[in-house]
Amino acid sequence: MSYFLKSIFAFSLQIFATCLSLSQELQAQETKDNLDSSVYMQNIHKDTIGNIPSVSELSNVEVSDWKFQILEYFIKRYNIDTRYPPEFFQRQGIIKRYEFAFLLNSVIQHLDELKKNQKANFTTREELEALRRLQREFASELDIVNQKILMSAREIEKNSFPPFSTTTTFSGEVIFAVTGVASGNKADDDEKTDSNITFSHRTKLELNTTFTGKDRLKTSLKTSNIPPLSRATGTNMARLAYQGDRQNRLQLGDLTYRFPLGKKTRVYIGAKGLNIKDFGDSINPYFDGTDDGAVSRFAQRNPIFRQGGGAGIGFKSKISDNLEFGLGYVADDADEPEFGINKSDYAAMAQLSFEPSKTSKVGFNYIHSYNNLSTRTGSDRANDPFNDNSESITANSVGLQASVALNRNLFLGGWFGFTHAKANDLPSKPTASITNWAVTFAFPDLGKEGSNGGIIIGQPPKLISNQYQLDREEYMDNDTSLHLEA
Repeated sequence: MSYFLKSIFAFSLQIFATCLSLSQELQAQETKDNLDSSVYMQNIHKDTIGNIPSVSELSNVEVSDWKFQILEYFIKRYNIDTRYPPEFFQRQGIIKRYEFAFLLNSVIQHLDELKKNQKANFTTREELEALRRLQREFASELDIVNQKILMSAREIEKNSFPPFSTTTTFSGEVIFAVTGVASGNKADDDEKTDSNITFSHRTKLELNTTFTGKDRLKTSLKTSNIPPLSRATGTNMARLAYQGDRQNRLQLGDLTYRFPLGKKTRVYIGAKGLNIKDFGDSINPYFDGTDDGAVSRFAQRNPIFRQGGGAGIGFKSKISDNLEFGLGYVADDADEPEFGINKSDYAAMAQLSFEPSKTSKVGFNYIHSYNNLSTRTGSDRANDPFNDNSESITANSVGLQASVALNRNLFLGGWFGFTHAKANDLPSKPTASITNWAVTFAFPDLGKEGSNGGIIIGQPPKLISNQYQLDREEYMDNDTSLHLEA
């Protein structure tokens, strides 16, 4: 068995290496599938394309400019699925010209495809003229994009490397973690912390498939050997964002599918890896990512979003230009016959997100969960307020999160979360209350373009009151822990 597991891991790394060697060729397909523009476009100015000037020398576009307004209009009108929607750039206040050209090229290709299928419906001459104006304004940038695509296609043909798939992109990611804990006592007893320096990894292989150009089937394989830092510290408050000890075994991480339903609704369905945050918005764009976000699990998002994951279904719908509503349900053990969908531990969420301006956003959410109280961050008592004596815990949580751009290079954000839990199988059905909060500061393009700085200050989940007693004393957190991260 040990040889078999090592063979699987070795095979996964071989696939990842092959993926990296093909990354340049696959960029052309990423354009068609409307995937990550920044990764693709950053490589454009690295190659010499005749006498075309480097895109790094070109100016940015303000989101208040007519150019961005027209681009946003076409993306929303035709429900074009892009990795970074217009709202992402609105919160930043600007969009780089090469990013703009990439999105514009995607819009043009999408409209051309609709026209071929006789589905395009330009109701006014103004729409056509507006699109022509953008094409004239960004003619040189669009030429760079198209020449890069042509060069990639020729290179593939020259080297006899067939594309991975006409509808699928393949990407890989490796995180190397060098981790150490300061010396002192563990949080849960008087033992000394394990302060040795460790070196470990997390490896992820991801396939993104589209069938219509607007949908996405996500499949990922993951492996890692990053042990929980709670072993060294005695608390989950030290948990890393990318932490997970699979002992180098390759496992299915995600199997989810999203597709549009009409022009304003997107449906999400998954058999593995679906989270309640998929139906809402953590409104923490600079820290929510596992690979390029916060270092800690707590600082990624409001911990109440952690109450549940697995298989499920949900949707997000645009009520208006400034208002979005999300609703969803996930079950942990939906594939187990003894539990199924109806008896599994579950979580259901509803969220209303409001964008009062292009530089600010607010979200209100409600979560009802069953036996999913633990967020694997915060205090042990907050994760299990009934000391492992209840097997029927229902919880109702409410959250508020917000973000505002103070200027182009400074974003202020934060959240507050409150949870009321009940042990339904204990005498008198005792209840407990848990809170958490955080304030975040993000510094985009700090030092150099593409870099991201941040400061996070907050209180991880804390058990502030409890009707459950242990040895005739109220079982709660008497002290307050603070989280500081940079």
